[in-house]
Amino acid sequence: AGGIASGGEPGGRFRQAGDQSGGGDANIDIAVRQVTVTPIRAHVGDVVRVAVVIENRDDGYQTVPLEIFANRKVVAWKQFTFGFSPADRIYRESLAWDTRGVSPGEYRIRAEVFVWGDSSLSDNFLEVKQVVLLSAPGAPFPDGAASGGSATETDPRVESRSLGDEEAALAAE
Repeated sequence: AGGIASGGEPGGRFRQAGDQSGGGDANIDIAVRQVTVTPIRAHVGDVVRVAVVIENRDDGYQTVPLEIFANRKVVAWKQFTFGFSPADRIYRESLAWDTRGVSPGEYRIRAEVFVWGDSSLSDNFLEVKQVVLLSAPGAPFPDGAASGGSATETDPRVESRSLGDEEAALAAE
């Protein structure tokens, strides 16, 4: 069953957001398939980019929050709309984490799309295994490496070929 959305119908009537005809019979299944973080070594005050590949595995359309967490705290978010066109199955979104005012340290990055009524909540998030290391402005990194680098985490349940050009585009960034 779909969720309830307002404002889309003339006169401000409510409609079911489960499928494009306004019914609620669609099965909704969104999956976060890949997360890329750049840079993984940065200084406080730098912007860390997070690219997310999301798959719409079933029917329905909605606008829902896409959130980026650093150590369980939301650091970036945007509204994400999926399913408007039935032909669109793979979506690529990019968010920025402004690290001004953040304490130096190691940060675990997680991307999450929460959808009420999703038939499989276990694939609505993906955490990057490699941490982002933030050093104080101008300070060297503990391992002596330069700032930069990237880390990509891909959901092991998906074959890389199903991400198609999206995976190549993420790797090129």
